Amino acid sequence: MSNENTGNILIAILTGAIIGAGAGILYAPEKGIKTRKKIKKGALKTKEDFTHRISQAADELTKTAEEKKVDFEQKLEDTISTMSYKADDIILTLEKKLEDLRQKNAQLQK
Repeated sequence: MSNENTGNILIAILTGAIIGAGAGILYAPEKGIKTRKKIKKGALKTKEDFTHRISQAADELTKTAEEKKVDFEQKLEDTISTMSYKADDIILTLEKKLEDLRQKNAQLQK
C-alpha cells in the first residue's frame, strides 16, 4: 500500500472516530460538565493517538527515503561506471578508425 493511501485511510479512521465519539458523548444523558470532561478527555486521547501515528509515519518515511537514497546512489555509481567503459570503447574504436583513415590517406598520397 502506498504512503498516500495509508495517510488517507488514517485520516478517514481518525475523522470517523472523532465524529463517533463526539456524537456518542453529546447524546449521552449526563450533566454538561461531565460531557465536557468526556469530550476533553476524548480529544486529548485522539490527539495523542494522532501524534503517535504521525510520528510512526514520519519514521517510516525517513527509513524509506534512506533506503531509496542508498539504492539511487548505487545505481548512479553503476551507471557512471558502465558509461566510463563505453566511453573508453568508443574512444578506442575512433582511434582505430582514425588510424585506418590515415593509412588510406597515405596510400592515396602516393
